[in-house]
Amino acid sequence: MPPLRVATWNLRQLKDDRAAVVDVLRSLEADAVAVQEPPRGPAGRRRLRRLAHEAGLAVAVAGGGARTTALLVRPGLPVHGARSMRLAWRPGRTRRGLAYAEVAGLRVISVHLGLTDAERRRHLVRLGHVVRSTTSRGVVLAGDLNEEPGGPTRRALELHLRDATASVGATFPTRRPHRRLDAILVSPGLRVSGARRVQDERTRVASDHLPVVVDVALP
Repeated sequence: MPPLRVATWNLRQLKDDRAAVVDVLRSLEADAVAVQEPPRGPAGRRRLRRLAHEAGLAVAVAGGGARTTALLVRPGLPVHGARSMRLAWRPGRTRRGLAYAEVAGLRVISVHLGLTDAERRRHLVRLGHVVRSTTSRGVVLAGDLNEEPGGPTRRALELHLRDATASVGATFPTRRPHRRLDAILVSPGLRVSGARRVQDERTRVASDHLPVVVDVALP
């Protein structure tokens, strides 16, 4: 299997420089992009489809139970089992979900976890099921985890996955990043290379998070 380039990026609902978002997405040359905070509202899906098209991508999962996540893929890649799943929610909190699909034989999951430890623990229940239940050749979990390395949720995830982006540096906020909230975790059997965050003039005006990229392949 040739390497699958996976990226994750919180787009802040396209509230910043949309043209810069398109430019960055094109430059990533990713096969799959895990999106957090896609555009919402009545026209949200249409805006996301238009954005994906301009960036040379297609929408695999968006809206519905995906909530604050989406999954974009390169046209022509084999995509199966595209699904969304709602995560546990309590009044007063943002409604969150998962977007996932089997992309070129790997289960790619886009996730945007909650802001508190208690909320993230509740999200782990369904997220753990999605990670463990796959029959594909491996799992790539990508997203805004809203928790830095060493936190309880990340430690729980790393019982099953390893952090492929441990060396990329802080990802939030873009202008003076000092927190590594965005990460890509993979099954232990997968080989990874080229892990990096993208930090330049375009990403500084495109969102409040930096995108993270890694190439994933079977050993």
